[in-house]
Amino acid sequence: MTKIAIVYHSGFGHTKILAEAVADGAATVAGSSVHLIAVDEVEAKADILDAADAIIFGSPTYMGSASAKFKEFMEWSSKIWYVRGWADKLAAGFTASASQSGDKLNVLIQMAVFAAQHGMVWVGANLLPGNNTSKGSPEDLNRLGSYLGAMAQNNADQGPEGVTTADHQTARHLGQRVAEAAVRWSAGK
Repeated sequence: MTKIAIVYHSGFGHTKILAEAVADGAATVAGSSVHLIAVDEVEAKADILDAADAIIFGSPTYMGSASAKFKEFMEWSSKIWYVRGWADKLAAGFTASASQSGDKLNVLIQMAVFAAQHGMVWVGANLLPGNNTSKGSPEDLNRLGSYLGAMAQNNADQGPEGVTTADHQTARHLGQRVAEAAVRWSAGK
């Protein structure tokens, strides 16, 4: 059984909706076991992270950076980093902000560097950008055009119900892609 852990922080519920979509996508892959872990639960569930074949990171984008709660998780992991506990696990990431850009790319870069510091192998979204031609639509997968991970944009005056179908499906795709890669990666060990 390939184990996928999704570690996320969600300040207003949007990132939690995306984390659930990532989990739904990962669960579609035969042989995958999926665990959602909010950052405030990581200490109690550290054994799940240690046993995971892939860890997918999720954080809202606040002021062009991952949330403070997510950064606390990153710092918490330093003892794991020191002993290379997550080396050779697969990693991926997703984020959301209210603005179309909102500097979300910076958060995905933060996550990718964090994963590299742990010796992990990053898995990107593997989707062409959507909504970038005259025939495109805001309903396209990867409508925000990210290659590094899944990005979502949520209006500041809407709650989690404002997560678009396109962003939800993009997150779901990322979960499925990581789970498929983890099954292949685990088989090769």
